[in-house]
Amino acid sequence: MIAIAKAVDWSTPTAISPAERLASAAPIPNLATYRRRMGWSVPWVSTANTSFNADLGFSHGVEAGREVVEGMMGEAGVPPIVEHNARMAGTDAAGYMTESPGFSSFVLEDRAVYHTYSTTWRGLEFLMGYYPILDHAPKGRDEGPDWQLWLRRHDEY
Repeated sequence: MIAIAKAVDWSTPTAISPAERLASAAPIPNLATYRRRMGWSVPWVSTANTSFNADLGFSHGVEAGREVVEGMMGEAGVPPIVEHNARMAGTDAAGYMTESPGFSSFVLEDRAVYHTYSTTWRGLEFLMGYYPILDHAPKGRDEGPDWQLWLRRHDEY
């Protein structure tokens, strides 16, 4: 989310994408607090108490989260980033895996809204400006067992 929010110039609407928004399952007060903390101006809406995220395949029940975690289990166990993010969110790995990051596009045509595209996880990399740089570095992404644990918010350094 952090990298994605920074990757888009939210201050300059264009003719082809005048209604870009972030959507999160958290209630508006939580989103507003986080937005202020990050210093963002991104338009952000809440999908709390709706089926929007589930309808797009971004939210899943706890049982589905457990299945994802079981599928991730290998010799090394759950990737450290999952455990880290779950702790930061105040839940366990299965609870954390009930929510997925996603990107969707919609078009309004003749007063009807059409869902035209969605992607999750690795499909979001086009929004993360640091990956193309890392992909051209000598060690690339260097995604060992602790991949992505280096990411920090600006006020966490």
